[in-house]
Amino acid sequence: MKLYLTESSGNAYKVRLMLGLLGVPYEKVLLDFPNKEHKQPAYLKISPRGQVPSLQDGDQVFWDSSACLVYLARKFGGEQWLPIAPAAMAEVMQWVALAGNEVQYGLQYGRGILKGIRQGDLAGCQAIGRVALATLESRLKDHDWLAFDRPTIADVANYPYVALAHEAELPLDGYPGIRAWLKRLEALPKWTPRG
Repeated sequence: MKLYLTESSGNAYKVRLMLGLLGVPYEKVLLDFPNKEHKQPAYLKISPRGQVPSLQDGDQVFWDSSACLVYLARKFGGEQWLPIAPAAMAEVMQWVALAGNEVQYGLQYGRGILKGIRQGDLAGCQAIGRVALATLESRLKDHDWLAFDRPTIADVANYPYVALAHEAELPLDGYPGIRAWLKRLEALPKWTPRG
């Protein structure tokens, strides 16, 4: 199994986390982000969007972090990380959707603007980021995990950019549930530190 990534990608980090938590061996294929290797024809054959991560397992390639998480959870994680019952799966996937919407357009894009990686409306991103954080806090103030009583891909999907919210100039001081949740995740066996 190969994971195509750049070192700084939070979306690639989600997949690294999942691979580590599941104990799945894989090969890292680092792409040269400053020289836009992810936009070159060779990589565009793997990921037509020209983004990381992409996960290759034999002849199959998945090029979205959420798709990678679903694939890994169902292939290696049984019911623990992504249940198959309709209501239970939907409960997990609504949080995965938050990661791909408000967390991405708020926290990830705000961080990118401040790091000079992207252009955009910082105040608008921060407003969306506050919606993401308020939504997460509404669940985590009374629950240990985003879905059920255990970690799932919902937690993995949201972790990377929430943990870096301060880099979007959105400190987590007013979100005690989120701060406790981050610590619980980082204490999981086989947790993969960033970097």
